[in-house]
Amino acid sequence: MTTIETAEADPGPDLDRRSSFIRRPLAPRSAYLLAAGIVGLAMFASGIPSPLYDTYSKLWCFSAVVLTIVYATYAFGVLVALLLAGRVSDEIGRRPVLLVALCGILVSTIVYMPAQSVAWLYAARGLQGLATGLALSAASASLLDLHPRRDPISVGLANGVASAGGIGLGIFASSVLVQYLPAPRVLPYVLLAVLLLIATIATLRLQDPVTPRPGARIRLTPQRPSVPPSGRRAFLLASLAVLSSWSLNGLYLSLGPELSANLLHSNSVVLSGLVVSSLPAAAALSQVVFGRGAPWAGASYGSLALAAGMGLLVAAVAVGSGALFVVASVIAGFGFGAAFLGGLRSLSAAVPPEHRAAVMSAFYIVAYGALSLPAIAAGLLSSPLGLNRTFEIFGVAIAALALVVAGEAWRTRPGRLSSRQ
Repeated sequence: MTTIETAEADPGPDLDRRSSFIRRPLAPRSAYLLAAGIVGLAMFASGIPSPLYDTYSKLWCFSAVVLTIVYATYAFGVLVALLLAGRVSDEIGRRPVLLVALCGILVSTIVYMPAQSVAWLYAARGLQGLATGLALSAASASLLDLHPRRDPISVGLANGVASAGGIGLGIFASSVLVQYLPAPRVLPYVLLAVLLLIATIATLRLQDPVTPRPGARIRLTPQRPSVPPSGRRAFLLASLAVLSSWSLNGLYLSLGPELSANLLHSNSVVLSGLVVSSLPAAAALSQVVFGRGAPWAGASYGSLALAAGMGLLVAAVAVGSGALFVVASVIAGFGFGAAFLGGLRSLSAAVPPEHRAAVMSAFYIVAYGALSLPAIAAGLLSSPLGLNRTFEIFGVAIAALALVVAGEAWRTRPGRLSSRQ
């Protein structure tokens, strides 16, 4: 009996050590990197299904309109989460919201694996969007909470690079798995599930940077996006920048794979994925290179580059040049990254701590509206007008909007404003 009791008691120290590991909080630097990693992982997850859309459409025989609606379901899920729960982490803390968000993305990942019809895609994409909305608002606010100097430049840079780099890596990694490994409709999601589990375990060790308010509770009621007066000028510029850059992103990610395959005359999933991911990859690189410049300069000059790249993309489609399409994608990506980061940095510097999650939610509402609505409209018009003509029309509109952003950023630059006072 004694031997049995001793054997049964042996796991105790191991359980204590595992429990102690979970309870031991992350170091401040590790916590900051985790918040940036969650932003990147959420965007990584959003890019994973993209290389599979052509497979899904052929397998279940749905049209380009259905494809764009499936794509936009994710963005609408994000919008719903931001409208209903964007400020929850300001009330109850960042850590519980991040845990719920990561678990939600994990569940959506599991739904993708056995998908048997387009209805499964709607369910998985919608749930993924809801969870991503929670993750982005809480993680973006956590970045500024956790930065040792509360430096909006570094925070904006980390957020921007994680967002753009995450989606580019997600598309490319999924493309490689789809083309070269068996079970292409399962393995990309297995990779994502493993990463999500690692992030969830790390989040359990996160010491929450926000102390819940007395009597705070979760309120899932429609909330009007709010921005304090001190941050409204910066929010306007950031919104204009994200409208042009994320409209390009939505148009490119919805129509880009088919366009690149047609222009490059190739059925290679990896080649198509590499071309499509070149835009977010260039955006991430441009933010690293130009991330320390003045925010207004990034928004202004970046928007000019975005407009130029978009014009070249339209020209590439018009003349049928695959090489020009690739070059234009990189130029547009550089402009996209610089413009997005310039607006985001201006906003981060102007937001009071107690309004961070709410303002970031409002910012991402604008972003995901820009991501989804043009994609749906393009899908609806691609049948009567054709893919090339649709891309040209929307491309010209996005280039014109980018020029407006460039002018607004230049007009409201700090030196000009102070000279008027």
